[in-house]
Amino acid sequence: MSRPVRKKAARKTPAERSAEIADAARDVALEHGLYGVTLRSIAAQIDVAPALVAHYEPNMDTLVANTFGTIVATELVEVGELVAERESPRARLALLLETLLDGTRDDVTGIWVEAWALGRRNEPLAQRVRDEMDDWRAFLQGIIEAGVASGEFETDDAASVAWQVLGMIDGLNAHALVRWEHSSDRGTRIGHAVEGMLGLHRGVLATP
Repeated sequence: MSRPVRKKAARKTPAERSAEIADAARDVALEHGLYGVTLRSIAAQIDVAPALVAHYEPNMDTLVANTFGTIVATELVEVGELVAERESPRARLALLLETLLDGTRDDVTGIWVEAWALGRRNEPLAQRVRDEMDDWRAFLQGIIEAGVASGEFETDDAASVAWQVLGMIDGLNAHALVRWEHSSDRGTRIGHAVEGMLGLHRGVLATP
């Protein structure tokens, strides 16, 4: 009795293999953090030899940097589309604070925290972190400037306010990862501070 002939799996093109590795690195990072992005973990994710991953991605620092960039840039697009549905700058800012501080994006917060630490010795990652932080500040600054133009906000330095607000968001979210203090009310705490920065009445950012 003859055995059935197994068909060989179609060889993937370099572009397909690179995309597969990038997707695997993203999945590993979201599940295990940036520290978990290694040749072995990616190889196990797609069931290939580590040497094959190294062939397509010879520089792990760059792969980690690109993985970080993909994850956080995707988040910015998602958040941008979400808040764009609100009509006024105040409503967009309120929804932004709620979305970033409600705990549903703690997996990405973990990616940010690890990137800041790893970036000390990984310059490609450090540069990507700086670039992504610039993009987030520009996004928030745009909302603030629109509020100033419409008369909803009062500030003569939107860039500085955006920088301070992002710092507070990052800090409170990092604290929440280790459950320090009352992490459940972080949105309320930062909301009152932002209201003061923008000349708003207390509590107006509590309802997106």
